[in-house]
Amino acid sequence: MTLVDGAPGQRSGNAVHTTAPLGIPVPGEPHTLHRMADGRLAAALVAGGGPEALSAAVARGTETVQVTLGDPELRFLPPLLPTAPDSGLINGFMGTHRSKFDRAPEPDEEFTAPNYYIKGFGSWLRMPDEPLTTPADPVWLLEEPEVALVYVNDDRGVPHYAGYTFGNDLNDIGLHLKNPWAWTSYAKLCETSLTPWLFLEPPPRTATGRVVVERDGRPAWEGPFSCGTDSLFHHVEDMTGHLFSYPALRRPGLVNYLLLGADKATYHDGFRIEDGDRMVIDVTSHGVVLANPVQYGQAETARS
Repeated sequence: MTLVDGAPGQRSGNAVHTTAPLGIPVPGEPHTLHRMADGRLAAALVAGGGPEALSAAVARGTETVQVTLGDPELRFLPPLLPTAPDSGLINGFMGTHRSKFDRAPEPDEEFTAPNYYIKGFGSWLRMPDEPLTTPADPVWLLEEPEVALVYVNDDRGVPHYAGYTFGNDLNDIGLHLKNPWAWTSYAKLCETSLTPWLFLEPPPRTATGRVVVERDGRPAWEGPFSCGTDSLFHHVEDMTGHLFSYPALRRPGLVNYLLLGADKATYHDGFRIEDGDRMVIDVTSHGVVLANPVQYGQAETARS
């Protein structure tokens, strides 16, 4: 299976730069990780080998570590996350899915760039089972199962596609709808989670599954979702080509986690996500699950 674990992991409180061999770990079964120097996988990618070079770099790993998925001392990190705190970027597009339009795109339609946002640094990303913190008093929260593309910029600032993973772009759609022209950036200030598994393939045409929102340990809402390039109104090549025309996003060494947008979900069904709810995104088409509890943040202002 063409996928690979995320980059650094932590065990027993000590940072261990590792990557897993090909395949998704099975809960409760031993899994072998290979120690990797920070930046080695990114260097292999930008050297011209493409995503396939990541598999080769793993195969050349030396020291290994045996782990068990579910070990409380084990924490995976996002794919290729750099150690420098400002060298990863979470960003994405809005209103990209065909379901958001009242017509199909014309075959030769001129590209119009979709809305875009910057969510934060890569170090802000959360992993499966970690809480996603929101503002203290959100208006109406919305989970968003999305495909996340991963790019690494080389020393000349050229973006190199590494692969894709899946994310939950939790946001306050209620605040956004109150003032779409001014408050969208505030609405996006909820934490985002990613799976640590990197699929070494072109962006998926289709990814399907179900979202379950649990409350007090029981399902309170559930429904299907579909994402992938076949669900988009725009061509991914047009979207990314336009985005990377901006020099600020081509800074050498930057790792870019680019969210492609989501279809309709809980909000569109009239369901409100509350503090303490657990969102479970089961990407059944790809055999991965991303679950995170919701945690309202504390209101506090800067002190002078």
